[in-house]
Amino acid sequence: MPHEAISVFDMFKIGVGPSSSHTLGPWRAAQLFTQKLAQANLLQSITQLRVLLYGSLAKTGKGHGTDIAVQLGLCGDDPETFAVEEIQSKILSISRNQQMKLQHTANIRFNPATDIIFLVNESLPFHPNGLSFLVTLANGEQFSETYYSVGGGFVKQEGVATSVKQKLQLPFPVNTASDVLHWCMKTGLSIHEMVMENENAWRPEAETRAGLLRIFRVMRDCIYMGCHAGGVLPGGLNVKRRAAALNKKLTGGRTYTNYAEWKKVIREGGNDFKYTLDWVSCFALSVNEQNASFGRVVTAPTNGAAGVIPAVLMYYIIFCDGDSDEQIISFLLTASEIGSIFKKGATISAAMGGCQAEIGVSSAMAACALTEAMGGTQRQSLMAAEIAMEHHLGLTCDPIAGLVQVPCIERNTMGAIKAITASQLALQSTPDFAKVSLDAVVKTMWDTAIDMNHKYKETSEGGLAVNIPLGMKEC
Repeated sequence: MPHEAISVFDMFKIGVGPSSSHTLGPWRAAQLFTQKLAQANLLQSITQLRVLLYGSLAKTGKGHGTDIAVQLGLCGDDPETFAVEEIQSKILSISRNQQMKLQHTANIRFNPATDIIFLVNESLPFHPNGLSFLVTLANGEQFSETYYSVGGGFVKQEGVATSVKQKLQLPFPVNTASDVLHWCMKTGLSIHEMVMENENAWRPEAETRAGLLRIFRVMRDCIYMGCHAGGVLPGGLNVKRRAAALNKKLTGGRTYTNYAEWKKVIREGGNDFKYTLDWVSCFALSVNEQNASFGRVVTAPTNGAAGVIPAVLMYYIIFCDGDSDEQIISFLLTASEIGSIFKKGATISAAMGGCQAEIGVSSAMAACALTEAMGGTQRQSLMAAEIAMEHHLGLTCDPIAGLVQVPCIERNTMGAIKAITASQLALQSTPDFAKVSLDAVVKTMWDTAIDMNHKYKETSEGGLAVNIPLGMKEC
């Protein structure tokens, strides 16, 4: 089997909500397209630009902010650094003026209402998340390219072969969980140590460590901000934010002014089961409420499932004494390897596999990382990942109104709790007697994805999306 090299920074990307496949991916695709136009010296020659959205991007693109992401990408703004508080004003300006500046240099007429076309009845064969960019030049020539947002912010251009980065030969090539176990047993390395050795093929270790701590800081800040932001989520469902109210209740009026003090206050509350459970839910809610509000989040491995790993990591930090840079780095390295195995052997795109591909994968990633962090063996860690995914198999993606809110936000709390439970089960088990392997679950997940009705693959055409009358029930 050909080896696909996937870095920890492919699995964990800093971006903007609410969706990695419907927001971050199209944003990146638009950036890639305009970069090519700039390299060909065509920006100043464009007289018309249209964007065609296909399949799931068309069906749930409005709720996921695909049209917003595409416009920002065409302008040359970057999702990792663009000030999220300026998104709405910039999009409103483009709409009012019917004009945008490509790559911050070339002014063109652009009317989002007519130049972004949602082809809800058409889908491209390679992947449900397809989009095409069509431009007309001043000399009458036309130029177009098609991209696919394949989940987790990954983008593929039609007709372009695998990148050199993905073909890189790593010291410990991994496609399956069996490969992970093989290298760990052969070398005596833990999972996170093996992953770090592979990362060293891309960059110096110090750079990897710094990058992972930056990833953690974004996760941490997202949790903290989400736990202190009230109000109603955008999009029309009138979903109330819950994390801030829960945080206020759990902290019981105790005062703090920053993250470090807040963390101390939480610890002082003890580690009663119900108390801990409430905090894990609060952490997950906070991230995905930020995600639903076009906040800055980390794909883990997607935006829709962005709350699971941060919630479990925060549980480890606060309730399990995992509060050191080294422990945090190791946790993220281990989690990323499990995510890459699912991407290679199945999918991390809800448009391809339903929510099992997002919440299920993130839960498996968190379960494996937590188990290793808590002293579990490599076999126990992989067993935890298997348990977590096994009990997400068949989970559908049926977002109401195409918004990453209901049932998505609550599902992150459940994915986090399942990850912790899976870890506890694995730590108390002997993997030699397990009947199901992680590789078997990956294959089963992919088989299930193939068999799953298209209505339950991020189309909002089935499940809760059609059974909850909008405006009739508070979510």
